[in-house]
Amino acid sequence: MASNELQGKVVIFSAPSGAGKTTIVKALLATQERLSFSVSACSRAPRGQEIDGKDYHFIGVPGFKSKIHNNEFVEWEEVYKDHFYGTLNTELNLIWRNNKTVVFDVDVVGGVNLKKKFGANALSIFVMPPSIDVLEERLRNRKTDSDDRIKQRLSKAAQEIELSEDFDVIIENDRLEEAISQATKVVNEFLAE
Repeated sequence: MASNELQGKVVIFSAPSGAGKTTIVKALLATQERLSFSVSACSRAPRGQEIDGKDYHFIGVPGFKSKIHNNEFVEWEEVYKDHFYGTLNTELNLIWRNNKTVVFDVDVVGGVNLKKKFGANALSIFVMPPSIDVLEERLRNRKTDSDDRIKQRLSKAAQEIELSEDFDVIIENDRLEEAISQATKVVNEFLAE
């Protein structure tokens, strides 16, 4: 980041794909006015009903590589070949100017990197699936990925779960209401510090 003058607090949610982190984040944002979602940039095309600027900033592979070259990201990751995700500096500065706490919904490696970058100003939360079998069922029920893509996500999930110990808090998402309640509690405690 060019300037840390505005740096405020950040809350980082990470999980293997299909663990439910986005559902938990949306529930928190609906009830916590102090929080503001950091819209990530990505190189892929929109899926389903996704909206540019709301779900992601869809900037394509050339646009993403250009922004990397120009140091416009707080963090970025090539999650799969030519599938880039990252956080734009401008996104964070806008949220902090509005006196809000940034909420990230990012992949696991991105979450680890953001925690390292923001240190004590960050609360990192890992959303743990109840099991790999439940994760596979959730991914299949979404009906957004091919069989090969699901296998790729499950293989990656095993590696990501190993990184869970690098997070401040682990919330198991076996029952969604309990996971949301636990997330709300730890976020409120962090904001009160």
